[in-house]
Amino acid sequence: MSAFPIETLRHSCAHIMAAAVKRLYPDTRFDIGPSTDDGFYYDFDMEYRLGPEDLEKIEAEMQKIVSEKLPFNRMELSRTDAQDILKKDKQNFKLERLADIPEGEAISFYQCGDFLDLCRGPHVENSGQAGSFKLLSIAGSYYRGKETNPMLQRVYGTAFANDKELRIYLKLIEEAKKRDHRKLGKELELYTVADDVGPGLIIWQPKGGRIRNQIENFWREEHYRNGYELLYTPHIGLAKLWQTSGHLDFYKDAMYSPMEIDKNNYYVKPMNCPFHIQVYQTKNRSYRELPLRWAELGTVYRYEKGGVLHGLLRVRGFTQDDAHIICTPEQIEDEIERVLRFSLYIWKCFGFNEINAYLATRPEKAVGEESRWAQAITSLEKAVGKCGLKCEVDKGGGAFYGPKIDLKVKDAIGREWQTTTIQFDFNLPERFDMNYIAADGQKHRPYMVHRALFGSLERFFGILIEHCAGAFPMWLAPEQLRLLPITEGQHEAIISLADKLRELGFRVDIDLRTEKIGAKIRDARNLRIPMIAVVGEKEIAAGTVSLRSRREGEIGEIAIDALIERMKKEVSEKL
Repeated sequence: MSAFPIETLRHSCAHIMAAAVKRLYPDTRFDIGPSTDDGFYYDFDMEYRLGPEDLEKIEAEMQKIVSEKLPFNRMELSRTDAQDILKKDKQNFKLERLADIPEGEAISFYQCGDFLDLCRGPHVENSGQAGSFKLLSIAGSYYRGKETNPMLQRVYGTAFANDKELRIYLKLIEEAKKRDHRKLGKELELYTVADDVGPGLIIWQPKGGRIRNQIENFWREEHYRNGYELLYTPHIGLAKLWQTSGHLDFYKDAMYSPMEIDKNNYYVKPMNCPFHIQVYQTKNRSYRELPLRWAELGTVYRYEKGGVLHGLLRVRGFTQDDAHIICTPEQIEDEIERVLRFSLYIWKCFGFNEINAYLATRPEKAVGEESRWAQAITSLEKAVGKCGLKCEVDKGGGAFYGPKIDLKVKDAIGREWQTTTIQFDFNLPERFDMNYIAADGQKHRPYMVHRALFGSLERFFGILIEHCAGAFPMWLAPEQLRLLPITEGQHEAIISLADKLRELGFRVDIDLRTEKIGAKIRDARNLRIPMIAVVGEKEIAAGTVSLRSRREGEIGEIAIDALIERMKKEVSEKL
């Protein structure tokens, strides 16, 4: 166990890495080297283009620095002296970072050996206390994250208190690589991103489409069962709609350029909410109609910078599983608990059982009455408590228009993913002048809550692929059963059996290739098909199949009716 917080240890490793780079490449210019949730990085500007082979070289130099047990010495300098040091060393990026430090705030440097760095710290006492570390990768990074600025080279690493913790983490990384949804998506033919279509725009292939269809059908059925009505809205809307909603004032950079139709500007929608409000405004509303729960699988488009696009997890066109709850103040507490329980049920159906809540409260600058904020936050807190969730509170971390709960789920290898959002909105009801007639006969402003369970189907599918490692449960698998004949003599019987199973609603394929049965079985297993049934003359005569289950292993010979019951059970129980 390290005597230092993990953030301090990792930040110290970033400093040691920079010191090693300085030794190896003396003309390097440095930017920043913070700790992260799972490691650290440092951004470098150098003529030499680093490659994967250079990581070992830098790491070896870091080990030398560790063995030297060099002290981290902190010093505070005047702004003028700090500028002189950085100018002399031609550290232009550090000079700009120095200018960001407010007047009157301490300007600190840390020295470790011959490397002096503008840094607020803290660090370990000496380089020998850096723990166990490993450099992982190199990436490009624009200075300050702006595409118009110079591209720097970012080196990522990780660090832990000891070798055991590091080995566990590195093993996790290897497992994550095997589960990478981009790799599995290609291998299993689930989706593609075509150059001629454009980056960040997903094409769902037939197998991925099968899974999406199952997800959507389940989603719709459960929403109807939970008292929602479904909406369908256009992909574009007049500029004045987005002006009223505030998107053109605050969100325009993420919206695609307008198109002119009949001398009016239209924008492709980045969100569904203004359309749902239009449905609300179609008539005068009474408190007797509330609550209204409206949901939509609405495809939206947002501009994301090319550098942040990432498979299914960060895209430019995606389908939100969007919903809006419009209700009275008296109904809000029950509605929040209801939607939270609904969210938990949905996640558990997909095999996610570890779920934590994160509550973000009122920031300094906010719209809406304080009493409404207080009631909203109380309703969120109570719902979390009643559902027995662990909750972390981010005080002041809410959006300016309302507090929210985010749910994060842990996948099969322990990674946490941010998913469901339950977001109050005190802004749009004001902008669109939403009202209902209350029992007192007067107009009142309703509560409006935005709610997405998955976030988007694309991102959720990426998370699901990695959670399952491509081995989808029977109820979701694009192919639930593959039938394999031993010889050509069983083709007719297998085709007939496949037709029968399809009529019962099962997703079944047959492999009539002339390959040997062992090769066919291997191919089916590589595709992670839940069940494989081999049929020979003996099985045809007995009315059976020889069954292999991905979940249970070798089952052996079973009757067709038993096979059907087994498949029904796995589908109904979502195994």
